[in-house]
Amino acid sequence: MKNIKDILSKKIQPLLKYDPETQYPVIRSSICTGEQVAGFKSKVDGHFTEVMVIKGEKDLKEFKDMYSLGEIKKEY
Repeated sequence: MKNIKDILSKKIQPLLKYDPETQYPVIRSSICTGEQVAGFKSKVDGHFTEVMVIKGEKDLKEFKDMYSLGEIKKEY
């Protein structure tokens, strides 16, 4: 049986691959509903790839930790 500390200390695995050479992290926020979605935007063609819905600070921290990110640009 696994120890709870071992389970909690493991880094969350990224859901999608992120290439900082061709993509940048962004939070898309709806001006109407306020819904926020974290993902990556292509530097080449502007295509947005959704990773997860951000419902609060916990989700934002999880997204940042998952991809080892610092500050994230927000777009409306």
